[in-house]
Order: sequence, then structure tokens, then C-alpha cells
Amino acid sequence: CGECYRNFNSQNELNMHMQVHRPRNVACPVCGEQRFRSGANAVQHVESGFCKGCLGKDNARQQIYNFAASQRSMGQYMTERPLLTYGGSASGPVPDMPYCCQECNKSFRQLSQLLQHQDQKHGNRRMLSYY
Repeated sequence: CGECYRNFNSQNELNMHMQVHRPRNVACPVCGEQRFRSGANAVQHVESGFCKGCLGKDNARQQIYNFAASQRSMGQYMTERPLLTYGGSASGPVPDMPYCCQECNKSFRQLSQLLQHQDQKHGNRRMLSYY
């Protein structure tokens, strides 16, 4: 590592390690707390159910799905186009694997998994438009 001079066995290990050197300048899309190194980390915070703005994992999963469905840029990453209400939010339950990588067609249960995959495998750190 060029920052802390640790050695790693593979490029993948080094890439994963380099995340610790990123600035913590990404905010949570729900509570606004700015302490995350990536969009994936911010979304994981919400999905965990510990975000002050979304209490409980099930509610958080639904909120993240609704948020993603309302973002025009996220349409290409949704496995199914959810029906939107007049206010622009998704209606109905969250599908089991609602997110999909457009580059390799891999499906994901959680948005944070897709964001992490996009960052680590395809170098796309700016999928969501909120940050």
C-alpha cells in the first residue's frame, strides 16, 4: 500500500484495503449523517436498521427500495420496474433480488451489495445521485 506500506497477497486484497484510506465524506440518504467512505457504506447503515431515520431492517429495506425506485438513474439497476404512486414512490413489496448489475447481470438482494460490487468489480463509485 502506498499510503501505509502494508503488503498484500493480491491486487484484490490491496483494493479492499484501500477503502480505509478514503475520506469519510459520504452522507446517509435518510438521516444525513456524514461519516461514510462510500455510498455502499451509507446504504449499509440504513439497511442495518440502525439509522435514526429508518427504524428496523424490514422498514429500512422498503425505504431503500422506494428511494432507489424514485431515482431515474437507478432504473437500469432494478430487476423489475416497480409501480410508482402519484408521489413518485414505489408501491408493493420488495422483490427478493431487486437489484441487478448491468455490466455482468449479477443480481443482488440489497442495494449496498450492488454498490459495493460496482465499486470493487467495475470501478463505479457514483451510482446514486444523492451524494
